[in-house]
Amino acid sequence: MIEPARIQRVAAYNVCIDSDDRLLVCRLSEITEVPGSWTLPGGGVEFGEHPEAAALRELHEETGLIGSITELLAVDSMHRPAREGERSTDYHSIRIIYRTAIEGGDLVHETDESTDRAAWCTRDELATMPLVSTSHLGMRLAYGESR
Repeated sequence: MIEPARIQRVAAYNVCIDSDDRLLVCRLSEITEVPGSWTLPGGGVEFGEHPEAAALRELHEETGLIGSITELLAVDSMHRPAREGERSTDYHSIRIIYRTAIEGGDLVHETDESTDRAAWCTRDELATMPLVSTSHLGMRLAYGESR
């Protein structure tokens, strides 16, 4: 029996709330496992990159917005089996989540990458949207509740 490939990913995400109490989220594109689902702005930490720098870089790439980290909210671990083509994998994600204040920029949509749309959404709107686990975690951290 072939052992599954072991993949570990460290990623940094942003919880951004605007003055209308809306959460900033990004829609996953067709190149992801769950296209059409929504996640927090953020992504993989590159080798040698500080997680705060990664969170801010990803925020700008995915939304066009410029932010500043105000607080470390959580370090979360998710472990699950996954499949890549014919080979199974053992996938472990370490998610570092920051509260981030928006300081500038204009909301734009990323193209040709893992997300294809960015939006500010109310709690009621989020309740009707397909969310990945990172978004559920972001909602709990932002609003102190679960969905």
